[in-house]
Amino acid sequence: MTTNEWLMLAIFIFGAGSLFGFFKTKKAGFGRFTTSALLLILVVTVSAMLFAGGKIESAAMINVVFAVFGFAGGLFTGKDA
Repeated sequence: MTTNEWLMLAIFIFGAGSLFGFFKTKKAGFGRFTTSALLLILVVTVSAMLFAGGKIESAAMINVVFAVFGFAGGLFTGKDA
């Protein structure tokens, strides 16, 4: 296996472990924070695997990371309507 394949495997294991931990500690139902946390885990895992596999450029990965940070920041500092 090449270095990129090992990296992709490590990212997959980390992402799968994060999803397992997410569902293991989640309470019943999907609220605002639960759905958003699941979405963030999936986006970061998939985009990191694509980046490690050479399918997306570093500029696009930086944009994804900033979008995730902005979404998470807005989620936790936003006012309830």
